[in-house]
Amino acid sequence: MVDRFESDDAADYEAARERMVKAVSRHVDSERVLEALETVPRHEFVPEIRRDGAYADRPLPIGDGQTISAPHMVAIMADELALEPGENVLEIGTGCGYHAAVTAELVGADHVYSVEYSEELAERARETLAELGYGDVSIRVGDGREGWVDHAPYDAVYVTCAATGFPEPVVDQTRPGGRLLAPIGTAFQTLVKATKREDGSLERSEHGGVQFVRMRG
Repeated sequence: MVDRFESDDAADYEAARERMVKAVSRHVDSERVLEALETVPRHEFVPEIRRDGAYADRPLPIGDGQTISAPHMVAIMADELALEPGENVLEIGTGCGYHAAVTAELVGADHVYSVEYSEELAERARETLAELGYGDVSIRVGDGREGWVDHAPYDAVYVTCAATGFPEPVVDQTRPGGRLLAPIGTAFQTLVKATKREDGSLERSEHGGVQFVRMRG
């Protein structure tokens, strides 16, 4: 959705983003995911003092004790969910809005629903997303463990903060056959993917150790 960037360093940012995507490409199979990462200007989502490192493959502080995930982790999560255009997606943990923008590139901004605990971060994310053409992403301030029942059922759900398990309301709001993805654990976390069966139970698989900030609420 973003064709160019209003910045004196636009060319430098674009070159850095291309290098980032090349580095991340070894982690994922989906060309659509890589194209989404190449389109979304990550530097616009981080504080100005952090922008020199915006395209390094690492998490960065965004304020309020939270971080923007490393690009490879955003790519891996999008790849694991195999998101398709038009699917309704619930994000738990909006943060700065970067992951939501990548998801919007894959499914359409009007199919992305995000819950953020921090009112300050939610408002900042709304502003950034709107400025960059992703204003149709819907953001609610609240406890992510409750999900967002108004727009359920969801085809896919992902959590950007560590939880002790998939919250029951969020599972309930996922359609049968839908996919869920979350870092599960506290001190030690594992990226867990689940598919919801017709009877409401979850078929789970593990996808390596990860480290996320803990879910608040």
